[in-house]
Amino acid sequence: MSYTSILTHVQTAPEAQARLRCARNLAERFNAVLIGVGVEMVPPLAIGAGAGPVQADWYAAVSASIEENLKVAETMFWQAAEGLAKGALWKRGLAFPREALAAAARSADLIVADRGPHNHKSDYRDAGAAELAVSAGRPVLVPPPEAPTLAGKNVVLAWKDTREARRAMSDAMPFLKGAEHVLVTEVCHHYEEADAQARVDDVALALKRHGVSVEGRAIVHSGAASHEILRQASLFNADLIVAGAYGHTRVGEWLFGGVTQELLEQKDHYVLLSH
Repeated sequence: MSYTSILTHVQTAPEAQARLRCARNLAERFNAVLIGVGVEMVPPLAIGAGAGPVQADWYAAVSASIEENLKVAETMFWQAAEGLAKGALWKRGLAFPREALAAAARSADLIVADRGPHNHKSDYRDAGAAELAVSAGRPVLVPPPEAPTLAGKNVVLAWKDTREARRAMSDAMPFLKGAEHVLVTEVCHHYEEADAQARVDDVALALKRHGVSVEGRAIVHSGAASHEILRQASLFNADLIVAGAYGHTRVGEWLFGGVTQELLEQKDHYVLLSH
């Protein structure tokens, strides 16, 4: 398995440049097609009744501004995609980014996304990683700020015996097989240590069958699991953490638990999430 197509939301904001650079580097690394999506939705105008002409003029002006932004984003995209062996595809339009990216993901293997909601400004302009992992059905890679090149020599697979973690392991296989060392770690209480070690040993054995250089390690820790995962990643000198995206829906909105949020908010490691 490899990634044959890399999808990313292309935006003109300075903080989005690292994301585009990351997507381009991955497309080159995996000899994949780079897919750029330029998309934004016109927000509603909060104005009283009887203001039809005002609303129409305002909508036209905002739409024109968005179109100009998308033209700039397209230029940036083609500059970034120059020289890729498999080429690139560009899609653009007026739509909610999360919905548009989820739809575009049907032709992609991996999404490179904004971390959201910490830097999430508006559903009309942005799409957060965790929500995309849920809605798109594809693995989502979140670069840290500035996004240094992802070496992926040392990778931590944060294990939890759930469907989401199994999905993440499978989705991250190109990174896991390309790594020099992989650590499968489960954070547990002292009374769970033996069972947790048995679980990570099983996962490590499965990965070894794929040719992955891996070890399994249960970590006894009574505090927040996310803190220990991040500590282990630093000790392991890992630049990539692979994990399931955990949450639940309430009134149509996804609320994400502490581990998912902490992994998204930290600024030192790439994170690959699957749901």
